[in-house]
Amino acid sequence: MEIIRLPGLTLYPAAMARMDAAVERVLAGGTETLFLLEHDPVFTIGSSGDAATEVLDAGNIPVLPTGRGGKTTYHGPGQLVAYVIKDLRKSKDLRKYIQVLQEWTITTLADLGVDAFTTDDIGVWVNSPDAPAPAKIAAIGVRVRKWVAFHGVAINVNPDLAAFQRIVPCGLAKPVTSLAELGISATLQQVEERLVANTSHCLNSQV
Repeated sequence: MEIIRLPGLTLYPAAMARMDAAVERVLAGGTETLFLLEHDPVFTIGSSGDAATEVLDAGNIPVLPTGRGGKTTYHGPGQLVAYVIKDLRKSKDLRKYIQVLQEWTITTLADLGVDAFTTDDIGVWVNSPDAPAPAKIAAIGVRVRKWVAFHGVAINVNPDLAAFQRIVPCGLAKPVTSLAELGISATLQQVEERLVANTSHCLNSQV
């Protein structure tokens, strides 16, 4: 799997264009790709989302539709986004692939001393002392084109959590947290390093 790090902040449409091109390369027999990046602030609406009910106060943050699964989420500085272009044409098992993305994220967070887990809702969660219920620390959204998967995982390292209060994140009125809020001082680069280190045994296997 080719790993491509995009420096600085990446506009959402630019990332979409990079993913679309990478999907076409895989369909033509090319290499799977992992993009690692941070986005400029943006609210994205998934295929089952509804901007009218899930965006409470967009303000100066753009609201953009996207073809990934799921509802509404926020991307911005301090959040590590991992877009994975993965060939699922052999297995055609999207459920298993989402489980692999969850495992990849949970394993990475465990390396940083965070006990994360899954629930009935897609994503990765933690118990936070400041929240009465499990808080989401990573969002997962996937789209499939001719059984090549794209989009992926967004891990909250140290983003502006106030932005999540301006939406109903992922359609759920549940708390959102970050590594920084949990008292974990890891930098975005350190989280990225652990995520990449776990790629071989999580993402390189046949799904």
